[in-house]
Parts: sequence; structure tokens; C-alpha cells
Amino acid sequence: MNASSKPSQADSPAAWRRLSIAVAIGTIGGVGMWSVPVALPAVQADFAVPRGDASLLFTFTMLGFAFGGVAMGRIADRFGIVLPLVGGMLVLALGYVAAGHATSLWQLMLAQGLLIGPGCASTFGPLMADTSHWFVRRRGIAVSICAAGNYIAGAIWPPLLQHFIAGQGWRPTHIGVGIFCALTVIPLALLLRKRAPHTDVAAVTPPPRHGALGISPNTLQVLLCIAGIGCCVAMSMPQVHIVAYCGDLGYGVARGAEMLALMLAFGTVSRVASGFIADRIGGLRTLLLGVSLQAFALVLYMLFDGLFSLYVISALFGLFQGGIVPSYAIIVREYFPPQEAGTRVGLCIMATLVGMALGGWMSGWIFDLTGSYQAAFANGIGFGLLNIVIVLWLLWWPRRRVAVA
Repeated sequence: MNASSKPSQADSPAAWRRLSIAVAIGTIGGVGMWSVPVALPAVQADFAVPRGDASLLFTFTMLGFAFGGVAMGRIADRFGIVLPLVGGMLVLALGYVAAGHATSLWQLMLAQGLLIGPGCASTFGPLMADTSHWFVRRRGIAVSICAAGNYIAGAIWPPLLQHFIAGQGWRPTHIGVGIFCALTVIPLALLLRKRAPHTDVAAVTPPPRHGALGISPNTLQVLLCIAGIGCCVAMSMPQVHIVAYCGDLGYGVARGAEMLALMLAFGTVSRVASGFIADRIGGLRTLLLGVSLQAFALVLYMLFDGLFSLYVISALFGLFQGGIVPSYAIIVREYFPPQEAGTRVGLCIMATLVGMALGGWMSGWIFDLTGSYQAAFANGIGFGLLNIVIVLWLLWWPRRRVAVA
């Protein structure tokens, strides 16, 4: 292939077809992230453990997702996307089968953290990285659409899981999920065997704004990671505990599963829309908008607990927070050199997942201490405010430097 024909593969119909396959894979494999909140009440009752201990399942899953995503990304960089997808689905399937046969909570934690989390991670970060190589002019919206597969999974899987858990039990449901994922994702992954075209990205990518914030790159990285932990501790409270919360209020876990699905369906809309917003106001302002509205939604959770109110607030929460995580990738592309993007984005995503893991456990622990989720919502608001302060400082500091100069 000559040099002039290589760029034509980017943004081509073939690239968009490949994106549709990636979304389907993300939707199926994303079950690994959303099965714990739905199964949480049943698992807690089965093992007769406190809510905080049961919430550690989500913590282990997110930690496995975070570190597994880095490993899967490195494999994809070296061998292409097919190997991590096939390997990840085999690991995920083994994890769900092992979970279905677990005889103690710690065995279930190991299955979630060592198998299900890393297997699920292969269908998120590595897929987004692969997608970014196939688009130049529409890279932002393409990556956002690819990332939305994870939230589409959150909209589709919870009601299905709740239906089968109520009828068959959580153990057979887990085993069935693992088998289904392996049988569907592996054939789809084989359709992505073609390696990405080598396009002249430098010719169309604007240079990063080196030093625009007046702080060192590593300082900015640390601040973004702290902000990522803060926003996702707040984000995890409703996402992990809304099913159990509805059960405690007497509405039933099925209503909670519906709210989780509604939350993530609106999060899908927000995740895609955030790409358009960031193109106009920048990544930092998009992040500030998302975390501020997310904190507002948590306040609403504290004020209203009626059934209809919870449906509305869950929809608003999803609409407000869906674009937060992609904003970190946009910020990295704005303020760091392109050759550092993979590592920098990976560190930010890992921080957000650590925040999800910490927040999921912390909310359950606070519930055990207080017997209520009110303090857990307040805890989420506090961590959200930490994120807001960091972003406001990053937006204010350059103007302060200019004024002083």
C-alpha cells in the first residue's frame, strides 16, 4: 500500500463498521462492571455478611479492572486488539463460572478481582485505544461512542440480571453470563483482526498547550488523578448501592435494577454528548460542568426518597455524570504531548477506577455504621467538592499568573 492510500482508511466506512463491532463487544463484556450492584442483596443474604463486606466485591472488581486494563492495553499495543479480547473473555467466563461455585465471600472476591474485573477491562480501555487509531477527523466522537458501550451495558444488563436472579438464583445466573459472553464476544473479536492504518496524525492534530497552566506535567498528572478519585467516589454511591437502597426503602430490588438501567441509559447520552461539549468549551470546563451537576444530583438523593422521585433523580444523575470520565482523556490530549497520551490517560482512568472501588466499599461501610445511606450520600458530595476545587484552581491559576505578570 502506498503512502497516499493509508490515511484513506481512517474515518472510512470500514472504520465506522469496526466501531459498531467495538460497541457491541463493549456492551456484552461490560456486564462485568454492573453485575455486582444487581447481585449485591442476594449475595449479602446468601453469605449472611454486613453490607460493607458485601460491597468489597465491587471494590475488588474495580481494582482488577484498573490494573487489568493496563496489562490488557500493553498486550493490545504489542499484538493487536484480538488477543486481549479473546483472552479477556476466556478469563471473564472462567470468573463467572468460578463465582457461581464460590462457597465463601472471599472466594467470590477473588473471582471478581482476579478474573471478572481484568476480563471486563479488555472491552473498555484497549477498545478505545484501538478505535482512536482508526479515526482522525472524528476521533473524539468515535472514542466517546466506543466508551458508551460500557454504559449501554449498564442500561441493558441490570434488568436482565435481576430477572434471572429472581427466577433462577444468582449462582446459575453468573454461570450463564460467563458462557454467553465467551460464545458471543470471541467471534466478534475475530472480526477485528485487521491492524490499524498508520496515518500521519501529526499533520492533523493540534499541538498540546505546554505550560499553559503554569505547573509541571507531573503536578498536573497528580492533580488529575486526585480529582479522578474524588469524582468517582461520588459517582459510585448511587451506581453501586441504588439496588440495595431501593430494597431497604421497601420498593424492591427490581425497582433498583430499573433505576440503575435508567441511570446508565442517560449516562450513555451524556457520554456521547460530552465529546461535542468539550470541542466547544474544552476538557476542564466540561469536567467542571459534569462534577458540579453530579454533586447537585447527590443532594437531591438526600432530599427525596419517593419511588417516582428516585426514578427522576437517577435519570438526572446519569445525564449529569456520563461525560466525566471521558473528559480526563480530552484534558490529557489538550495539555500533554501525543506520545505521552497512552500512559497519561491510563493513569487517569486507573485513578477513576480506584475511586469507584473506594467509594463502593466506603458507602457500604458508612451504611453499616449509621444504618442509613444519608451519610454515604453526604460523603459522596464531599469528595465531589474536592474535585470541583481542583478543577476551579486549574482554571483560575493561569489567569492569576497573567494578572501577576
